[in-house]
Amino acid sequence: MKTLLKWVVIVFIALLLIGLIFGESTPKQENTNTELTPPQQITASEDTDLTRPQKNAVRSAKQYLSFAGFSRDGLIQQLSSSAGDGYDVNDATIAVDSLNVDWNEQAVKSANQYLKMTGFSCNGLIEQLSSSAGDKYTVDQAKYGAQQAGACS
Repeated sequence: MKTLLKWVVIVFIALLLIGLIFGESTPKQENTNTELTPPQQITASEDTDLTRPQKNAVRSAKQYLSFAGFSRDGLIQQLSSSAGDGYDVNDATIAVDSLNVDWNEQAVKSANQYLKMTGFSCNGLIEQLSSSAGDKYTVDQAKYGAQQAGACS
């Protein structure tokens, strides 16, 4: 059941990305304002040594983080997977590590997304969030996410 749920989420995210990429008929202007809505602001460090692929991976990572929760490892996998963006693993890792991301808050975001779709026990949600077949958060991040989302008493 959890595998099916994971695939439903992946398909939903993929469709959302396709809509974001192909849905606008007017050219995008680069937004120089790095403010995002609370609770978290995601910015890249001022590293001008990034290569073009790494800068592109940063842009992709910011897009993913703007609508879904990702762990560090999960985001690197999404960016580098052939089913994802197809960036080189090294470029994806450098891009993700150049971002200032609160991974605990990302775990809360993921936990809330799961709880909106279906019920989870505290331990079940922690397992889903921390599993290598799941979201790949650290156990501590998964516990924090599950607790803050209200799955644990």
